[in-house]
Amino acid sequence: MGRKWNNIKEKKASKDANTSRVYAKFGVEIYVAAKKGEPDPESNRALKVVLERAKTYNVPKAIIDRALDKAKGSGDENYEELRYEGFGPNGSMIIVDALTNNVNRTAPAVRSAFNKNGGNMGVSGSVSYMFDQTAVIGVEGKTAEEVMDLLLEADLDVRDILEEDEAVIVYAEPDQFHAVQEAFKAAGISDFTVAELTMLAQNFVSLPEDGQAQFEKLIDALEDLEDVQQVYHNVEFEE
Repeated sequence: MGRKWNNIKEKKASKDANTSRVYAKFGVEIYVAAKKGEPDPESNRALKVVLERAKTYNVPKAIIDRALDKAKGSGDENYEELRYEGFGPNGSMIIVDALTNNVNRTAPAVRSAFNKNGGNMGVSGSVSYMFDQTAVIGVEGKTAEEVMDLLLEADLDVRDILEEDEAVIVYAEPDQFHAVQEAFKAAGISDFTVAELTMLAQNFVSLPEDGQAQFEKLIDALEDLEDVQQVYHNVEFEE
């Protein structure tokens, strides 16, 4: 995996940091997760995952509280979870996850973003088979060896532990997400550089300079759509 997770994370952070667009999307995601069960992260694992990820993006407490209060109160908006798959320049692969209260608005918007930016949508399953759902948790101030010892003490056998830039990134099975975090917290580590369930490509590709610029334009167009929550891909950006 090399430095690929941080490479992707840094690219997103450079554009997404402290924007109202990102906060609004987290508000919807928190609301939907809270409505699925109890609006309490201790009894609602889906909500806990979203809140942990929101923390790494510095989502203001006011945004989180507003979404939770809406879920607890009279909020009755119905959102559907949708997944679209497609291709970008040079056969690059893209997964788009959306939460929408209007399917008739979302599908054409996603298709248009693909078509206008050098991509094309595929059928369901045309891309996702090349990705694995993965728990990704990052910490600073530890070496890979120290993290490995910490997790072994907690009887956790994860997929991989890699030093990437100044962080140590743990790649684990999705059902290990909370257990890995609890192992860190038991060791006095409660701040994570990344903490999310993601779709991680099995193989990453690089693009030529002109293809990379076109690809970034496509990803930006997809991420700017109101209903799109997450965009996953298999491109490693050149530094």
